[in-house]
Amino acid sequence: MSAVDLHAGAPGVDRTAPLARANPVAKLLAATVLSLGLLLTVDVVTAGTALLLELACLPFAGLSLSALLRRGWIVLLAAIPAGVATAFLGVDSGAVLLAAGPLSVTEGSLESGAAITLRVLAVGLPGVVLLATTDPTELADSLAQVARLPHRFVLAALAGTRLMGVLAEEWQQLSLARRARGLGADGPLGRVRTATGQVFALLVLALRRAATLATAMEARGFGVSTERTWARPSRFRVRDGLVVLGGVALTAAATAAGVLAGTWQLTLAR
Repeated sequence: MSAVDLHAGAPGVDRTAPLARANPVAKLLAATVLSLGLLLTVDVVTAGTALLLELACLPFAGLSLSALLRRGWIVLLAAIPAGVATAFLGVDSGAVLLAAGPLSVTEGSLESGAAITLRVLAVGLPGVVLLATTDPTELADSLAQVARLPHRFVLAALAGTRLMGVLAEEWQQLSLARRARGLGADGPLGRVRTATGQVFALLVLALRRAATLATAMEARGFGVSTERTWARPSRFRVRDGLVVLGGVALTAAATAAGVLAGTWQLTLAR
């Protein structure tokens, strides 16, 4: 992943969309409220309703479905195996749909697997939208000025985020250099040895870059403990409050759907 893919300047994102222009803290609060609401229960109706409402809000985020898939494939990769594992290994109830030795899929376990898959997707989607529509620098400014987080922590996290793209490029350069010198090996074991050597080399490069960056930031006054000024002001406006209220309303609607369907059940009570 390149540095371009990490912020909202990447292709497929409309920066003029209402949610894309919202304050990053507002988007973070809305995503947090929604995640907390979905973590309270594991049922198909609540998670499915939340996911449908989130997909309906995508045009307001300025994120196309293809762009969402390019950035959120890892969420899909996590959701499907989790659902399949729950369907096979979950508590059996109802009629047996599939039996393979000690493993079996029943109506109850299949419903639980579907609920887990939908919940992972519904929890992960707001995070993908947040990362895709928010520049790391804007997020850092908002966390420090609006959320009042310690600026040393925020700036260190921003520097680390900016270095992710650099490390990805370093990995590619290491691969090309080893290949040019004939150090790459064939076969599964050879690839594992090659990858292990590259990981160690990348770790050494990352530590050197971190030490250099830390020294440079300290020399430029980023480590001062006194109140600092910011070149880019970040303000929480009325529209940002509406974004948070939208997250609360979406969570309430999904919860209400689960309660009315009779599937909502507090996870801690199980």
